[in-house]
Amino acid sequence: MIDTNKKDSKEYMGKKLRLARTISNLTQEELAEKLSLTPEYVSQIERGISYGSVETLINICKTLNVNADFLLHGLLNNDSNNLSDLIDEDFLSEYLKLDSYNKTLLNIFTHDLIKMQEEKIKRKKQ
Repeated sequence: MIDTNKKDSKEYMGKKLRLARTISNLTQEELAEKLSLTPEYVSQIERGISYGSVETLINICKTLNVNADFLLHGLLNNDSNNLSDLIDEDFLSEYLKLDSYNKTLLNIFTHDLIKMQEEKIKRKKQ
């Protein structure tokens, strides 16, 4: 179920789009050209005036090399925290600069750290 406050949802997604575009070192004009959109329309999405079609969102994600979860996380009513509550924005912006290989390495490393942490907690309980 989509959050009932559509204006906030659009603004939230727009902020995420702006962050991903900025990290990709693209202007609104350059992104618009790559997507065959007008710069004004990209601006409207970033300012939360428009969502864009599903096809547009898919093309934005492909062009900016981000997962749709990045743009849409937190927009569903599932009693979860907002992405900004879960992930440090500085970390996220640095992560998005990584290439696919290094993202994979970081994901493996993170998974291993979590396993080590869980094992440490289990040992303390014994």
